[in-house]
Amino acid sequence: MRISELSTRTQVPVATLKYYLREGLLPAGTATSRTQASYDAGHVDRVRLIRALLESGGLSIARVRQVLAALDGPEVGRHHLLGVAQQAITPPLPEHPDPEWTRIATQFVEQRGWCIPPDEPLLVLLGEQLRLAVAAGVESADETLLSRYADVADRLAEIDVDSVPAAPERALRQVAVGTLLTDPMILTLRRLAQQALSSERSTR
Repeated sequence: MRISELSTRTQVPVATLKYYLREGLLPAGTATSRTQASYDAGHVDRVRLIRALLESGGLSIARVRQVLAALDGPEVGRHHLLGVAQQAITPPLPEHPDPEWTRIATQFVEQRGWCIPPDEPLLVLLGEQLRLAVAAGVESADETLLSRYADVADRLAEIDVDSVPAAPERALRQVAVGTLLTDPMILTLRRLAQQALSSERSTR
């Protein structure tokens, strides 16, 4: 198909497709003349993935390029792709994290038996979140309650990992976009469950 048809099928303007090509996000088509190229179903899928990462995922062009480079690389195992996608969607870390709270977060994760590299940025993020919660007097930062939250996180992670397709491109879409879209959905479900349980207990 020509780029105009690719535009029609993906509902992405030709100018935007050319931008994706210039940025190296979209592979070049097969040249049919000096100024024309042909595109196929693989390009349609790639454009849809790019749009999902940019629009639904909210990633920058640089982050999208990073994710797609992993997809196109030699190592496309699901665990590797999960790591790349998680890295791309992890929010910025604090500029001056407290090493003591990072240590506390790391220790908690180790006690859970979770096999996490010691330099994992999410440990810094968890430490900062714990620090802020404790400073605000939030009781859910208590280790016992935190362990209960971690139990729920275990079950959620099992659902997430089990649902990741084997096909690399679909796996990336599921992890990178799915995580961003399901995170707020899970929060909404949590609040609905809080309302339901609070109402139930108030009538006892």
